[in-house]
Amino acid sequence: MSEHIRRGEQALLEQFGDSDREITIASAPGRVNLIGGHTDYNEGVVLPAAIDRRTVIAGRARTDDVVNLYSLSLDEHRSISLADRDRDGETNWSDYVIGVFDRLLERGYEPGGMDLAVAGDVPIGAGVSSSAALEVAAATAIDSIADLGLSEDEIAKTAWEAETEFVGVGCGIMDQFAATFSEADSALFLDCRTETFELVPIDAERIKILVVDTGVQHDLVEDAHNERVRQCQEAVDAFDRLADESVSSLRDVSPELFEEHAAELPETIRKRCRHVLAENERVREAAEALENGDLETVGALMAESHESLREDYETSCAELDLVAELAGEHDGVLGARMTGSGFGGSVVCLVERDAVADVRETIRTGYRAETGIDPESYVCEPAAGAGVEVKVEEGGGQGRGDDAVTLEAETRSE
Repeated sequence: MSEHIRRGEQALLEQFGDSDREITIASAPGRVNLIGGHTDYNEGVVLPAAIDRRTVIAGRARTDDVVNLYSLSLDEHRSISLADRDRDGETNWSDYVIGVFDRLLERGYEPGGMDLAVAGDVPIGAGVSSSAALEVAAATAIDSIADLGLSEDEIAKTAWEAETEFVGVGCGIMDQFAATFSEADSALFLDCRTETFELVPIDAERIKILVVDTGVQHDLVEDAHNERVRQCQEAVDAFDRLADESVSSLRDVSPELFEEHAAELPETIRKRCRHVLAENERVREAAEALENGDLETVGALMAESHESLREDYETSCAELDLVAELAGEHDGVLGARMTGSGFGGSVVCLVERDAVADVRETIRTGYRAETGIDPESYVCEPAAGAGVEVKVEEGGGQGRGDDAVTLEAETRSE
């Protein structure tokens, strides 16, 4: 982590020059969703865990309303005035940061202009929510730099609004809440309707989280995701007409109500609804099993979840299925399922600690033989959520060395 802090600060100074202004460095993690695929925007329950891959933002205030952004991994700049922050063209990584400024301004805050440099090691496009990590890291940094006094709840919701209202992705609150509220060696059992959560311990002495990136991302993922959101809303509208009581989300549809009216739904809508209802129950069972240390049951539920996402929600693809199948055949794997929106991206596996190396090689060899692709894989620990890592004293500058990053440390345990 200290390396990313150093690189973030160095990028800030190299790209935007030395200054007497205090530097803040904040970070937020990526996440895997152990179970709970596509239930969040249906006001359901989910079981994500933050991972020890983090997005780092180093920043400082300006005296005008200009926001200068630089991504170290992409080597890209963007500069805008907060008075002219409307989106134009295709979605760009910087939109997720500008979206945070936009929502803060809409909420009545005055963050002012800033120089911000983005570093870190959350893989992009791998289904571990690099967008939420960027949004939450940005909200945390902006809050500290401008001394806005945001609560963790406001940070998470501002980040979520940046993605839904500014960028226009119809996601639920899971990713931003996981990036904000997670703790080390724990999963987050989150109720997306009430926005309440419980921390559920993960036996990190026994297992590792292995994320296997398929290396593919099929076209129109965002369109397909938004289509699923619309299909779920169509199901809600249908049940609201058919039921005696008000139905505002699929969370309101009981198994009995579904069985009573399932035949009246178009087949595709019926399948989407069936997945969401069953997945909510799997999440509850998995959280209880995890609490009891029953990792075998958690793994079995993950396998059921993947099958449901493949057959009923139709968000898997051949590459995701192949990785899940290869993982499921290894005795050291307790469970595996796709994570993220689907149509590519990654599979998350719960792996016995002493089997990790063999599992990685088995999946790599089998996947390469079938696809010709060498998959990236990441061995992860359940990690803590967002926080300010350091605030560097005023009057610093280039060439100060690592010892200068010591004035105020608030690093979350990982």
